[in-house]
This record gives sequence, structure tokens and C-alpha cells, in this order.
Amino acid sequence: MSDHVVLHVKGRVLVGPEDVRDELWAVDGRITYTRPSGDALTVEGWALPGLVDAHCHVGLDQHGPVDDVTSEKQALTDRDAGTLLIRDAGSPSDTRWIDEREDLPKIIRAGRHIARTRRYIRNYAHEIEPPELVAYVAQEARRGDGWVKLVGDWLDRDTGDLGACWPRAEVEAAIAEAHRLGARVTAHCFAEDSLRDLVEAGIDCIEHATGLTEETIPLFAERGVAIVPTLVNIATFPRLAEGGEKKFPRWSAHMRRLYERRYDTVRSAYDAGVPVFVGTDAGGSLAHGLVAAEVEELVKAGIPQLEALSATAWGARAWLGRPSLEEGAPADLVVYEQDPRADVRVLAAPRRVIVNGCVIG
Repeated sequence: MSDHVVLHVKGRVLVGPEDVRDELWAVDGRITYTRPSGDALTVEGWALPGLVDAHCHVGLDQHGPVDDVTSEKQALTDRDAGTLLIRDAGSPSDTRWIDEREDLPKIIRAGRHIARTRRYIRNYAHEIEPPELVAYVAQEARRGDGWVKLVGDWLDRDTGDLGACWPRAEVEAAIAEAHRLGARVTAHCFAEDSLRDLVEAGIDCIEHATGLTEETIPLFAERGVAIVPTLVNIATFPRLAEGGEKKFPRWSAHMRRLYERRYDTVRSAYDAGVPVFVGTDAGGSLAHGLVAAEVEELVKAGIPQLEALSATAWGARAWLGRPSLEEGAPADLVVYEQDPRADVRVLAAPRRVIVNGCVIG
């Protein structure tokens, strides 16, 4: 990583979807549109604010928490793909040390997952019963960066299918407590039956949201509840279904149905006005660095290219309360050879990644 020098980015700077400027500078790691005195290192191309992965897990792999060396590799992989802002949607590892590193992405943490006992992946979550939910939500709200993550549904071994994890009353109390503490709440949800209770209880976001239907989509739109579809993760459903076929045939069939209508589900939500944002679910069984692939998936689902781009750029940053390329904002941006608004596949090949005003590599 280079030292802090004055950086001059010229060409086309995409400050917003339609706000295109010819140049910006980075001085002491911050953006300015006022030309500074002296020499500057020049980078040319199409500049976007650092991309957002709004569902990512740094410090986690398929077995549970990982060491700092592995966490660093995960963060570096995301950074090199252009992801410079991560909403870490649940991790059992302490990754606060990343905040001290000027060369790594900025992370908004949701604390550790909160799941029902024996109703989630082993070693991932606090596994508790409903009477404990409010206390654990309060704990993770204080530990996180303004978000808490629930596991809203999972395989219920008694029924052999996906099932909601929490009673309505406990969910309402827990979400109210998170909001009282200034945190937003999101939940992992694959199936249909947990969604109405969670939304009516005041939840702010749903991860995956494969169980959305024509009955619940209008409710999401009315309440402004966002979804992060993680379509690169939903692509694994057929393999998961095959693996569980013998033991849980109902669950396997359900997972296949959710997979088969995944694009229709996302497009219907978007058409109804539900906010949609980019997330990859990297860090469990999925590799890091998949943000460009997820944007492509949203386009395949029928979301217009500019809106899919905003879901990982300006729109996502505004939703998370973080700046884009405004005057004085941290100089976190990605430079491409071509206009990503015209073809989101451009995102897969960053020309330059700039973190805190420093060119990486």
C-alpha cells in the first residue's frame, strides 16, 4: 500500500447515478473537489464509491470462528474485488482490530447471530430459548455497530421442514429493545411462515427472503423493510437439497421450490418498491470477493442495471448511513476502465482500488 500522497482521480467520477464529475482529489485520505496545490498521483477511469457487501461474514468459515490471519485474508479478498464497506451479518470472531488498519474495508458489525437452540449451523450463533431473546438482542446491540442479526427460521427436525424459530411476542419485545438501543434488526429467513410476524413486529431487513409471496411483498413495501437476497448463496440450494433428500425430503423439496422461483421473487419485490441491496453471504461456505457476481445476479432477476449498481454503491451506502463520494468523505473508491452503469459486468475487473486515499497494489 502506498503512503498518503495527494491523489488525483480524473475521467468520470460517479458521485451519484446522474451526478458525474470530471475529477476529484484525495488529500490526507479525504475527498475534495477543490484542486490542492502541489503535485499529485493521477489515476484515470470511471470512479465509483467503494462497493458495499451488505451480507458478509469476516471471521467465520463453514466450521465457525477463524483466526486473525484467516480473517485478514477474507477482508483482503473482498477489498481487492472492490468491496470497501461490509455489513458483517453475524460473526463469532472479534474483528475490531480491522478498524485500525487503513488498508482494509470498513466494517459495520451485527454482533453474533442469535439462534434457537439446535436450530442453526453449529459454532455460529448464541443458541438460546425465547425467554432469553430480549437480553441477547440487547447484548449484541451494544456489541455491534447499529445492527443485530436473528436467525428467523431453520430446519425443524420435528417437522422435517423449514420452520419459524421465535414466537411473535418475544420477537416484538426484542426488536423494540434493539430500537430503544439505537440498533436495527435483520433476520435470516429462507421460508414463508416467519416473515409476517417479523415485519409486523418492526424488523428492518430480511436476509435471503426467498419465502416472499404475493401476500407478504406488499407488507414489506408498506413498511419499507429491505431485503438482501444473496442470490449467489441461493444458487447452492439444489446441492443442499440433494444432500438432505434421504433424511428430510420435505425440506429438500421446499428448498428446491424456493430456488426455482428465486428470480421471480426478487423481481416481484423490486417491482413492488421493496428496497433491495447487494450481499453475498461470503464467509460461511461461500468464498469472499463475489460482490460483482451478486450484482450480475440481481440484473438476471430483472432489476435494471443502474438500480442493481446503486444496490452496491450509492443506495447501499445511504441505507447504511455511510457517505459515498461527497466532499470530506473517506476516499474509498474503485476505478474501472468502462462505465459500470452501462454494463455491471465491468465490476468484476477493477482497474484501481483506493482505500483512505491510497492506491492498493
